[in-house]
Amino acid sequence: MNAIHNKDIGTKQKALAINLDPKIYGSFAEIGAGQDVAANFFKAGASSGTIAKTMSAYDMVFSDAIYGVQQSRRYVSEARLISMLDHEYGLLIERLAVQRGDSTTFFAFSDTVSALNYNKTNDGHGWMGVRFQLQPNGAFNDVVIHVKLLDNDTNLQQQAVGILGVNLMYACFYYNEIPPVFLLSLMDNLSRDRIQIDMIRFEGPDFTKVDNRLMSLHLVKYGFSDAAVFGPDGKNMQPTEALYKKHIVVIRGRFRPIINVHLDMLNNGVKQFLQEPDVDNTKVVVVTELTLQALKERNADLNADIDEKDFLDRVDILCSLGQTVMISNFHEYYKLVAYLSKITRLKIGMVLGFPNLEYIFSEEHYKDLPGGILESFATLFSRKVKLFIYPTLRDGVIWNCLKFYPPPHLIDLYRYLIANNKIEDIRHYNEGNLHVDTDNVLQLIKQGSAGWEEYVPNEVAAMIKNRCLFGFNCEVPPVKVVAETNESDTQTQTATV
Repeated sequence: MNAIHNKDIGTKQKALAINLDPKIYGSFAEIGAGQDVAANFFKAGASSGTIAKTMSAYDMVFSDAIYGVQQSRRYVSEARLISMLDHEYGLLIERLAVQRGDSTTFFAFSDTVSALNYNKTNDGHGWMGVRFQLQPNGAFNDVVIHVKLLDNDTNLQQQAVGILGVNLMYACFYYNEIPPVFLLSLMDNLSRDRIQIDMIRFEGPDFTKVDNRLMSLHLVKYGFSDAAVFGPDGKNMQPTEALYKKHIVVIRGRFRPIINVHLDMLNNGVKQFLQEPDVDNTKVVVVTELTLQALKERNADLNADIDEKDFLDRVDILCSLGQTVMISNFHEYYKLVAYLSKITRLKIGMVLGFPNLEYIFSEEHYKDLPGGILESFATLFSRKVKLFIYPTLRDGVIWNCLKFYPPPHLIDLYRYLIANNKIEDIRHYNEGNLHVDTDNVLQLIKQGSAGWEEYVPNEVAAMIKNRCLFGFNCEVPPVKVVAETNESDTQTQTATV
């Protein structure tokens, strides 16, 4: 039940197409904002062919009575959305499966949304999902998204929710076999200055070939969000829920592949961060960050497309090491800090190599800012942020914070940051790692040179060899042919081992 994506198709046309499809039938349950999605189906006409029920359990007591009490007591949350989908889809099957299950693909649409309040003191956002069948009597699939509402008017936010909900419903039934088109269609009749989608997850038997980590990449790549996060298990996570009220330690890199230097940087940087007097060790989350720029080869065309297999190879290794991964479009560190500081007010640690310190103090990177480098530093250092600098080796000399010499007019500013505990050297590092360069290790892997394994963690070396990653030339064992003779009829049979 797939169609070619037509981005010009209107919201009313999409709703009507679903209403006129005799197979599609289900219910809408919406909390907060209003019944904006269901309203579009009513207005389109022929809604009786689609809608079994609509409801809005707006009162918290009613909501708890229907969907259960959530442990977090947060009503705009993924947990609440899932409980809504469970309840509403279960009722459909219980009450209608016998009468029309053989001819119907049931769905339950749910959303829980917090639009702007009267005083406009909150950030509008919400969770939205569809549980649906693609074949009568078939197993169900789930598609769940988190959306940020950016309009500065409550009515406009409600309108955006309604349009997005129709887009999501239409994509579930008509673009389910083409995930990239599915994603792009969510923004039909909307714009990126109205909404951001920072989490999407596909689950179910009809999405077994969809890699949700790749969907995270697409969210950032298509400009739907500036950042996306997934855990070591590969499960997509909504950034705010994953990082809210947490101390965050970030290390940025290309990780092609991750080598012992990276782990030494990260482990020692985290150790020093945990020793900070204003850090609660029970609330620390470590994030390895890949930027869109880092996903492209050095010196390559920045407009070139990203090699998705190469991306997944890097991610597989990071996840195997237990890392939480962030994909972002924040080329400058101050932009990353600005983003994270909206999520948490707790201290943030940035683990950097010495060359990145030089980069941060290069004024040429801030020409587009009216306030130049001072404007970027106001964001990077004004909050509870500390940089942990890993040294580098150049011409036999170890370079660290004490040997860093910024331009003369920035020396006093640098000294101020050092004196106020904003920048610190990473201590107790493994000096032997300073002789190792990621690009050189990658070249050794591609060439199949002996000894490259000593520069990467054991589990990483095993994965590279077993899966032929990063250009490693796996040797395919020759096929052994065994001739077996049947003495009774002198016929020769060939078996391959």
